[in-house]
Amino acid sequence: MSAFYTAHHATEAIPATMQASDHHVAVLGASPKPARYANQAIRLLLEHGYRVTPIHPRFREIEGLTVANTLDQVPRPVDTLTLYVGPERLEPQIPALVALAPGRVIFNPGTESRVFQQALDAAGIPWFEACTLVLLKTRQF
Repeated sequence: MSAFYTAHHATEAIPATMQASDHHVAVLGASPKPARYANQAIRLLLEHGYRVTPIHPRFREIEGLTVANTLDQVPRPVDTLTLYVGPERLEPQIPALVALAPGRVIFNPGTESRVFQQALDAAGIPWFEACTLVLLKTRQF
C-alpha cells in the first residue's frame, strides 16, 4: 500500500487482469473546466483508455462524453466511482450511490465523508482515500 493513500476493505475489488477499456469509471462532480481536478481526471482516464461516464446535474457533454445528469442514468456496471464533490453534496445521495454498487469508491482529497464511508462498509463496497490523478500517474489505479 502506498503512503499517499489509505484503503478500507482493500480487497481485489477490480480484477488485476482487467484491461482499461473494460474498466468503467464514473466521475461524480465532473466539470467542463480544464483547470478543475475532475476534468483533469476525466482527460487522464481517457488517455489511459478507461471508459468514463461524467456525472453532473446540469451539463450535457464534458470532454466529448455524454454526461449522466442523475445516478439513474449511469450505465452499469460501474467498476470505480471517483468523487469530486464534498460531503455536503454526497450525503443526500448516499442511498443512490450505494445502489449504484460500484466495485470501489475513491474519495479524492476534500470529499471524505464518514457517513458515506460507513454506508459503503455496511454494503461491503471497498473505498479508498486517494487522489485519482496520482493513482493514474503512478500506475496504481
